[in-house]
Order: sequence, then C-alpha cells, then structure tokens
Amino acid sequence: MDDPEMYFSNENATFGDRVAAAREAQGLTQEHLAKKLGVKLKTIRGWEDDVDEPRANRLSMMSGMLNVSMRWLLTAEGEGLDAPVGEVDLSGDVKGILLEMRRTKAEFARLADHLGRLEKRLGKLLRTPE
Repeated sequence: MDDPEMYFSNENATFGDRVAAAREAQGLTQEHLAKKLGVKLKTIRGWEDDVDEPRANRLSMMSGMLNVSMRWLLTAEGEGLDAPVGEVDLSGDVKGILLEMRRTKAEFARLADHLGRLEKRLGKLLRTPE
C-alpha cells in the first residue's frame, strides 16, 4: 500500500486518505498545504491521520486548493479524484488490520503530542525558581 496511486479507494477511504491523496495529486507536501491554509503542520497531519477534522472555513479553502469538492472530501461523493484503476478488493481481515493500524498510528500521534506537552510543562517547572 506504499504506492501513492493505491493510497485510497472510494469504498475504503477515510477523510484523511482523501485529503492526502488530493494533496499529493496537486504535488503539495504537508508543509506546503499547511502554509497555504495558514495552519500548523501538525494540524494537517491530524487531518490526514483522521485524528482531527477541519472547521468549515478551512475545509472550504482546502477543497479549492486541492481542486476537489468539500462533499468529496467528506463522503467520497461528488467532484474528486477517481479511484485507482484495477483496484484490489480487500478481504474483511485485511480491512480490519488496516483500520487497526490506522487507529494505532493516530493514537501514537496523539500520545506523542501529549508527551511533548508534558515535556514542556516539566521544562518550565525546572527552569522556574521557587
């Protein structure tokens, strides 16, 4: 599944999959899209990892930049990218494992952010004289 052309299918894709596929189709990096939208890189990563969702104004801006409809980003219906030709039909077990991997990756990202916040708090406490 490392092939960018097989990144999503209309049947199995999540919101994050569609954002990533549309971004890649426009030749944009996560960093470039974040800059164009005026958000932080971790915000784009959160959207693509299905940890967070954008507000309506950002969704509207993003759909215009990525040349897809908001409806397609949200539901895979409407103006968007075509599913890859010759799409592989995945068994229920494979779909389940992919879903569990996606959830684990999102949880890992959430925990890494939490760990970063804890480190900042600890650093402030250690630098602050009592």
